[in-house]
Amino acid sequence: MKLMHALTILTCAALLLGSAQREQRSRTVTGTIRGRIDVRTSGTTELRPDVAALGMHAAHDRPDRRRSVVYLETAPRGAFDPSEEPRASMDQLNENFVPHVLPIIAGTTVDFPNDDATYHSVFSLSKAKPFNLGRYAAGRSKSVRFDQPGIVRVFCDIHSHMNAFILVFAHRYFTVTDDDGRYRLPNVPAGSYTLTVWNETVRGDAPRRAIAIAAEGADVDADFTIR
Repeated sequence: MKLMHALTILTCAALLLGSAQREQRSRTVTGTIRGRIDVRTSGTTELRPDVAALGMHAAHDRPDRRRSVVYLETAPRGAFDPSEEPRASMDQLNENFVPHVLPIIAGTTVDFPNDDATYHSVFSLSKAKPFNLGRYAAGRSKSVRFDQPGIVRVFCDIHSHMNAFILVFAHRYFTVTDDDGRYRLPNVPAGSYTLTVWNETVRGDAPRRAIAIAAEGADVDADFTIR
């Protein structure tokens, strides 16, 4: 009786160990998604007369076709660590928000430093995070924590031409394209996902496609053309 009991315990332990090892291997197998986003929408960026007259080289905060955010619609298991306290920055420089598009993970605190020689008043009416920082002078900075996933449109109450986007995600599987529209999304666990592209010039449904990272891990190329 004691022997059978001991064998049962050993068998269960072996099964649990094997399951844990398989799960560990599946968690460590990752791949990289990479590609280029070709945005072919119309529109130009022009210098603001008031800024140009001051010898500054800023342009209106107009739609930036170069900056697309590429992300997975569904988060892999363990993609979000609530114990983290990440931080990011959206500067106010030459009467522009820099960067114009900022993707972050939920729980991130964003600093809004004022590096202009004028007052700014940063606010948002977005459902994901309404806020109003009020007026503050050059050299000062105020902060906002973003806990709810969603798209937050940011404005300045003093300078109506200033606007920007903060995209808040419930996981960290996102990236932003470079000046050439290229992107790289590393460390994606093996599995099937929907890869989606956000660009502020897109009207209607966001471009997306099904994508898979093989069980043995591999790099996957995924290019998009947005018209």
